[in-house]
Amino acid sequence: MSALSDVARLAQVSKATASRALSGRGYVSDEARDRVLAAAAEIGYVVSTNAQSLVTGSTRNVGVVIPFINRWYFGDVLEGIESALIAAGYDLTLYRLSADSAERRRVFDYFLVRKRVDAVIAVGIELAPSEVRMLHALGKPIVGIGGPIDDMATFSIDDVAAAALVTDHLISLGHTRIMHFGGDQSEQMDFRVHSQRLAGFQQAMSAAGLDAGPDAFRTTVLSIPGGYAVGLMVLADPRTRPTAVFAGSDEVAIGTIVAARQLGIQVPNQLSVVGIDGHELADMFSLTTLAQDPGEQGRLAVHRVMEELVGQQPAAPRTWTPFPVRLEVRGSTRAPSPAPAPVTP
Repeated sequence: MSALSDVARLAQVSKATASRALSGRGYVSDEARDRVLAAAAEIGYVVSTNAQSLVTGSTRNVGVVIPFINRWYFGDVLEGIESALIAAGYDLTLYRLSADSAERRRVFDYFLVRKRVDAVIAVGIELAPSEVRMLHALGKPIVGIGGPIDDMATFSIDDVAAAALVTDHLISLGHTRIMHFGGDQSEQMDFRVHSQRLAGFQQAMSAAGLDAGPDAFRTTVLSIPGGYAVGLMVLADPRTRPTAVFAGSDEVAIGTIVAARQLGIQVPNQLSVVGIDGHELADMFSLTTLAQDPGEQGRLAVHRVMEELVGQQPAAPRTWTPFPVRLEVRGSTRAPSPAPAPVTP
């Protein structure tokens, strides 16, 4: 392997100058830096991040803890984090947390504490107070995505307000028979996303004087097959069929649209459907949705930790900040069709 001394000799500078030029720390003239970089490229010299970290205390590595990697939202957040870190010249170390408490302890007690990272980003993980204290003890920037966490800088969409907004959209079109297809209230995700979206739906319905009781809610898995299954079950009976559905996610909404088409129900002429997410398939299904842009959430998390890492900003306030959303109205929602006139003999 080429050594730093080889780069310095070829560039006709000292080893100290070559080191400063390659690390970006300390003054080096533009001419000398160009010679060093050209020499390093010519002989294939790569800076050892491990050796550099011993000197600078920086690993140029960010630890990310996340519960899932194979679900759309989390995958898009992760993609946003990764692209932003690459652009900043940082590596990513991923830790997937399962429901196993022993595994979770190993991640926090060993990997995040004993392995060197410059910052930690928690995605969709409701950290316990002891875990937050442990992370603060590292003295590194910490950002959370997904909901409020005491004594920690976090941001996410406001799920209650988001659900109320899309429900209000249906109400404003004139719908009164509206149902919510949402997550199982007994199997909550961290930050109680299922119950918060149900609460937002119920608030909007109650404010409009509409029925928000048990008959207006159906439990489903938040996936396209889940939306398809609950759609077939609910929409097949014309006596109880709603004129509009607020789906707890875009994938549920897409599954509901597929079920409606199979049953011969026209969307939106006979059924309006709205979701939450801004899924990449929403445009294909002409789905009205509340877009939350998970990729941008990931990039924002990196931006916040980078500001602190490079000393541009003090530590972010240890509070929750709402992330902006936008209602994207497409062809899956419209005013309900008027009821057919009774047939007279």
